[in-house]
Amino acid sequence: MNKRLLTAAYVISDWLSAVISWTVLYVFRKVVIEESGVPGGLETLADRQYLLGLAIIPLFWLILHGMAGMFSKPLKRHRILEVGQVTWTTALGVLVIFFGLLLDDNIQSYQQYYASLSALTASHWTLTLLGRFVITTRIVKKIHTGKWSFPTLVIGGNDRAVRMYEEIKGLRKEAGYRFIGFIQVNGVDTALSRYLTNLGNVSEIKQVIEQQQIEEVIIAIGGDDRHNLEAILNALEGTPAEIRIIPDIYDILSGSVRMSSIYGAPLIEIDREIMPQWQRSIKRLLDWTVSIFALILLSPVFVVIGLLVKATSPGPVFYLQERIGRYGKPFQIIKFRTMHVNAESAGPQLSRDDDPRITPVGRFLRKSRLDEFPQFLNVLFGDMALVGPRPERAHFISQIMERAPHYHHLQKVRPGITSWGQVKYGYAENVDEMIQRLRFDLIYIENMSIALDIKILFYTVLTVLRGRGK
Repeated sequence: MNKRLLTAAYVISDWLSAVISWTVLYVFRKVVIEESGVPGGLETLADRQYLLGLAIIPLFWLILHGMAGMFSKPLKRHRILEVGQVTWTTALGVLVIFFGLLLDDNIQSYQQYYASLSALTASHWTLTLLGRFVITTRIVKKIHTGKWSFPTLVIGGNDRAVRMYEEIKGLRKEAGYRFIGFIQVNGVDTALSRYLTNLGNVSEIKQVIEQQQIEEVIIAIGGDDRHNLEAILNALEGTPAEIRIIPDIYDILSGSVRMSSIYGAPLIEIDREIMPQWQRSIKRLLDWTVSIFALILLSPVFVVIGLLVKATSPGPVFYLQERIGRYGKPFQIIKFRTMHVNAESAGPQLSRDDDPRITPVGRFLRKSRLDEFPQFLNVLFGDMALVGPRPERAHFISQIMERAPHYHHLQKVRPGITSWGQVKYGYAENVDEMIQRLRFDLIYIENMSIALDIKILFYTVLTVLRGRGK
């Protein structure tokens, strides 16, 4: 059950479908539209437009399918999903190709445009769907027959968990779950122990998932344990496991959930993805494009700032500091140095307006937010995004977590150069202000969209131009 090989199979299938559909369009245009007969080998090789399309078009389709999420989670795909995604990507992709490559052709009537468009749409949709159906059907069959399965952890050991386990094991076809054990929630209910091994309690969830390489988590807690649900979801935050829950407690969930009957399992899947795949792809593409453009355009400004920093205080131009990023992974954030060397010799400290550790040039850089510009490199490295919650140091995160455990939710996404909290509140001078800023970042996460990112970037640019950064 090699996920990379399955992903490669989908990629190869889509590439072949794109090559064949483009060839079908070429032959159709030669034979039906231009009425020049079946193109020969030499004529085909001499057709630069065909060869150019053969190099570009399949790559275009692969990028479009990747942005739509058609290569992610290859083991969780099903045929209805394939029909939906192939249909809308084909409609979008054909329109792009039509207006980009076919619209300037010499034609006798618009009917020839419609005929070419129909030929490309029909051939690409049919071939792509056929290839994906073959691969997806094979995957589903292997899971239904029990040849492939996912290591699964049950959270809860009460009678509800037992009934769920017995129902899944009693299905006519395998559901894809390979039960490893269960986690005890309240220290009392262990009815499931007659089927599965007790692997610990809620505080040990992350260790169990990592040690047992768990891919699926089923929450099967009873009504008396509902107060533990937030702690359970917080413990699962940042883990790679898919989370499902018994439908009876659907009403107590917050966030985005959707019914899921993958492989016959009667459970609700908790969708932890905040944005649709296509928006996540566009957001990342926007991050890359803007960062590369900014680094090139602002390179003269970088040189001037670097010279000012170096000339006004001894020490390096750039300052590297460990911050905590997505899923709690540490990384080195890059900034122009705004403080004297060894400014934190007494331990981690937050800066304030009258902080004597800040250099005169550094004060201007912080006020104008120019000290943040090198973080475009962090965006290119994949550690950060243009917009997202500001990354903090582990020292301060531990203090925040003591008073605001929901800080965990900020680590669902990449931290950003700028954020809603940063625009609204500016730099925080103490933990209290960090928690105040946290409110805005949580609101951002619950409402993430490309439009909101653009709005935050607009207000950030205004802050830089006006020099109103705190």
